Amino acid sequence: MHRRSVEVIVAGQKVKLVSTATDDELRALAAIVSERVEQVAPRGRPSTPQALVLAAMSLAHDLEVERGKREALERKARDSVRRMLVRVDQALEGSAER
Repeated sequence: MHRRSVEVIVAGQKVKLVSTATDDELRALAAIVSERVEQVAPRGRPSTPQALVLAAMSLAHDLEVERGKREALERKARDSVRRMLVRVDQALEGSAER
């Protein structure tokens, strides 16, 4: 993919980005950021740099929470697979002894 310039609107402000992502992807991400800015900033006021930072930190927090959930799920899956492999090994050893 080649890099190209795309203009999106984030929190009511036009932002020009250079990316390999599609226009649709970037607009969807801009909409997510805009929505979060609306959640953290006072209504009816123009977005400030502080509101954008709060939105970024809020999204980063969400990402860390989800990352923690994913890591816990991966650990649980690995543990389950290990237990299953132990059972399979035990079953195979038991059948080999017969």
